[in-house]
Order: sequence, then C-alpha cells, then structure tokens
Amino acid sequence: MKLLVTNDDGIHSVFLHELVRALLAAGHTLAVVAPKTEQSWIGAAKSRNRAVHALATDHGLGCATWVVDGTPSDCVNIALDHLLPPELKPDGVVSGINIGLNASLGFIIASGTIGGAWEGALHGLPAVALSQDLTTEIYNRLKAAGDIPDAELHAILKISAAHAARLVPACIAATPPRDFIVHNLNFPLPCRPDSAVRRTVPARVIVPGLFSPAADDGTHRLIFRLGDDLSPAEPLTDRTALAAGFISHTVLDYKKLGQ
Repeated sequence: MKLLVTNDDGIHSVFLHELVRALLAAGHTLAVVAPKTEQSWIGAAKSRNRAVHALATDHGLGCATWVVDGTPSDCVNIALDHLLPPELKPDGVVSGINIGLNASLGFIIASGTIGGAWEGALHGLPAVALSQDLTTEIYNRLKAAGDIPDAELHAILKISAAHAARLVPACIAATPPRDFIVHNLNFPLPCRPDSAVRRTVPARVIVPGLFSPAADDGTHRLIFRLGDDLSPAEPLTDRTALAAGFISHTVLDYKKLGQ
C-alpha cells in the first residue's frame, strides 16, 4: 500500500521511526509528514492564526519526508493537498506510534495522534491511529532520557511496530473511502509477538483535576491522570483489554454521531 504517516510526538520520535521501518520492511510505500516538535494533547487543532512552514528533509527514514511546524492535522492537510506527488497519493493515513496510550473517551478526543488520523478520514481516506501503553514510571524515565527508550522498551516497541505493519493494511483494506472511520489501535505493555487483538469500545472515563492549583505567579500546570473508569462490565473496553495484555482495536465510526 501507499501510506501517509504522521504522529504527534514529532519527527524525532523513535516510536515514529520504528513504525516507519516496520511498514517499509513489509513492502509498503511511505511518505512521512510529521510535526517539527511534540504536539501531544492537541486533538484535531489546526494552526489558524499563523503561517505554517513545511520543509522536505532527510531523517534517514528511507522514504520521502517532510517536517511541518504545526499540528498533526496541519501535517495531513498540507501533505494531501500540497506536498505529495501523484505517485505517492496514499491509500490511507497512519498516525503514531504514540508515546503512551490513547484509550477511553477523554484521551481519544484530546489525542493529537487520533487528530492526525481523523484528518485523513476528513479527506475521505481510511485512517489508523497507533499508541503504545506505558506506565507512568516508564514514561517519566523515557522523558528524562530525551525520548530515547532503553533496550527493554525499545524491544517492546519493535514488537508493537511489527504488529502495526500487519494490522494497518487489514484495517485500511476493510474501510471504504469516505466512510469517516478511524481505527484506534493500542498496544499493551509489554506487547509480545503473540499478543492477541480484541475488538473494544472506548472506556467511559472521567478525568477531573487535570491542572494544579494556581502557583504564586497565577499559573496552572497539567497533572497527568488516567481518570476514573465508570464503564460497565460489558462490552469490553480499550482500557480493560490493555490491562489484560491484549491489543485493543476500537473502530471510531464518526458517522454514528449523527444517528
């Protein structure tokens, strides 16, 4: 397949690079258009009030690559309308692999990773969002190391990327054009070669208290929380599947919002 790949963690993310390597190894033709800097928790935002710059670059990914100083949605919009030559017109859009899960209603709506995939759906293309679950301890250790994973996490990431290379084409092939569907895949921690996929629905999680009380200078800072899960026992949710070691596959069908 021909695939447009983006993310919200930025062009330098090892999680993006491992996904690209796995997709290329599987024989797909890729174009990467990723943000210049991290754009997490930005949802489907677009840069309305400033000009956005796109630059063709070489990050050693082995495929056509551009960097955009904007959001994931900016990346996909600009790529599809202005950057990609006809021979790279994609069959679908792939966003990720995100550093951390994107499971439950609160996280799905806020996710820049899913926002990038959704932009593909808005252009009439099948779209897949990919995320890697992490513990808070592992996430903090990764950030302290400049987003360079240690050997154990890197090995898990490679396994997740290999699963992605297998699952992405199937998701795209199963999705008609102009169907307003995003496939949201979350990989468990650890992800193993034999990790099974389970079809899930978004967990019903409320996430209060995401900002600290005001400091002396009047500022508030984000405090990461997983929230409180209010989901019923059935059907199986993305959060529950991940906790049980499964790959969660949620089909976000935006057509149903009008029903």
